[in-house]
Amino acid sequence: MDATAQPGEEDRIRLRAGGACATVAPRAGGRLASLVVDGRELLVTASENPYGWGAFPMAPYAGRIRHGQLRFRGRTYELPRTMPPHAIHGTLADVAWDVAAAPADDRVALSDDRVALSVALRAPWPFRGRVVERFRLEPTALRVDLEVDAEEPMPAWVGWHPWFRRQVEGATGELELFVRPGRMYLRDGEGIPTGAAVRPSPRPWDDVFEDLPAAPRLRWPGFLQLDVESACRYWVIYDEQPHAICVEPQTGPPDAANWLPEDAVLVEPGRPLRAMMTLRWRPDGG
Repeated sequence: MDATAQPGEEDRIRLRAGGACATVAPRAGGRLASLVVDGRELLVTASENPYGWGAFPMAPYAGRIRHGQLRFRGRTYELPRTMPPHAIHGTLADVAWDVAAAPADDRVALSDDRVALSVALRAPWPFRGRVVERFRLEPTALRVDLEVDAEEPMPAWVGWHPWFRRQVEGATGELELFVRPGRMYLRDGEGIPTGAAVRPSPRPWDDVFEDLPAAPRLRWPGFLQLDVESACRYWVIYDEQPHAICVEPQTGPPDAANWLPEDAVLVEPGRPLRAMMTLRWRPDGG
């Protein structure tokens, strides 16, 4: 396995293991910029929209916040309305993250088969803290960990937003999604969950789900099957675009701080928020 920087490509870092190659882009929001398996790209690798490509971490919040208004302990904080009229997908998708360069540092370590990034929380986020993201590549899996360390009590919920290509070279058909969520949260006219849970509606979706009995599975016929594994309770699935499908594990649903109990999103000094996502693949048997 090796990890090498790619000059001229936003100082990107490339990890290789067996037939897999993962490229991390610290300066592009700490995202997974590319995932190539057996020479074939699985992710959308470019977009004019910072929220439209790769697999980027959503932190310190995931999904939408209604009208950019974050309520916490009796105060309302105004966040930029990055998808008017709402704030969306955290504050870090278009900022540069730092690359860890001290292998002895257990909090942010860098070694042959892994890379760690970190970034301080700053304005427009109204609370102080730091986010750390770690990547580890194996021949048949990529594990990504995310941690929010708070310097003061704050609300936080995190996740990832991967864009999987519907069409992959060499596959015999378009990408298929296999998932059986137990319940879905109703959205109101502004696209925000109301807190009311119902049976999932027919696809397509741009919705948040719970109670998945198994990891969502993606299949490119004749080429590859990929499971999106996570202990996250909530999942957003977005399959309304013709070129890609998004399967997004999240520790909280959109607008979580405004409709969940405070203790469901509370992060305090010494009590970090942690999340994990593993992309695990194998050849498709046909």
